[in-house]
Amino acid sequence: MDNRISFGHFKLAIGLAWFTIVYNIAEGLISVWFGLEDETLTLFGFGADSFIETISAFGILYMVIRTGSNPQKESSLFERSALMITGVCFFVLSAILVAGAIFNIIQQNKPESTLPGVIISTVSIVVMIFLIRSKKSLGRKLNSSAMIADANCNLVCVYMSITLLLSSALFELTGIPWLDVAGALGIVYFSIREGLEAIQKARTGKLCGCESGNCH
Repeated sequence: MDNRISFGHFKLAIGLAWFTIVYNIAEGLISVWFGLEDETLTLFGFGADSFIETISAFGILYMVIRTGSNPQKESSLFERSALMITGVCFFVLSAILVAGAIFNIIQQNKPESTLPGVIISTVSIVVMIFLIRSKKSLGRKLNSSAMIADANCNLVCVYMSITLLLSSALFELTGIPWLDVAGALGIVYFSIREGLEAIQKARTGKLCGCESGNCH
């Protein structure tokens, strides 16, 4: 938020940030529960990722508040710490999912059902597209490269949701056990990618850059 902004737009920016946090928590709880209940590794990983995204979302919320009141103020220790913790958590999640994938391959385990994954991923895609469009629209109105870059980062959540949807739907149709493992490894790929990016942002202090956007 580089110049003066209307109070209404600022409230909307705060509202989108809080909505992202609440949604991630709800999505995480539901996904992890069904992932454990149905022994679906991909859905469990997707849910755990939602909790990690919540940590980052709190950093984004703080950043929105900071840039709204003082655009020239440098990033805070809280924002950088949130990103560093996020990055480390992504790597821990990746290690857990890889270990789980290896275990499932050896034991030849397969999910009881992946239907919840189909439903959750479909809802997630719709919600993420709404958030991306809303944040980009508001970011342009506020001349906020931070919010636009945050919207671009939400694209990774869409990719994860598509990965979950494909692996879950294909398993429901075919019953092939390794499809759940393949989906989990897809989540690992995006988790490592996000983890590296979060740590890099925390170290450089450029907290908003996400491949296609930068701000200070």
